[in-house]
Amino acid sequence: MATTATISISSDIAPGFGGITESMTLTQAGNITDIDSTSGFQIRKLTTTGAVDLITMANELVEPKDSVAAKIFIRNIGYQGTIDKSVGVTIGVNAEPIGLLYGGDWMMMPLTCVDADDITVNPATDDTVVIEYVMFYEEA
Repeated sequence: MATTATISISSDIAPGFGGITESMTLTQAGNITDIDSTSGFQIRKLTTTGAVDLITMANELVEPKDSVAAKIFIRNIGYQGTIDKSVGVTIGVNAEPIGLLYGGDWMMMPLTCVDADDITVNPATDDTVVIEYVMFYEEA
């Protein structure tokens, strides 16, 4: 069974922008074979500031292949049904910040899956926030 990601973007702030709708099937590197492994859908509750490993690559039960077709989806879902746009969480790779997800924001990006390249999250405040995430990868 294929794993597919779809995004649709529309905006009225850019004149002449007709929108974008894209879809991709997650496949193994360099071919059309479906991606074969996942970390499973997970949820993590954060209550204090300070970087925390969301995914520690060296600790994955099934070893992902390094530097191939891995992808991760992360979303800041707020807390107890409240999406607070003022509560941000910095997402990083190997503690190097790559972006800030406010309440309701999400991202999907490629990963190297190298053991040292852990995925980190660092809440901007001590307000409780919940992150949901899933990683898709090729098994080594």
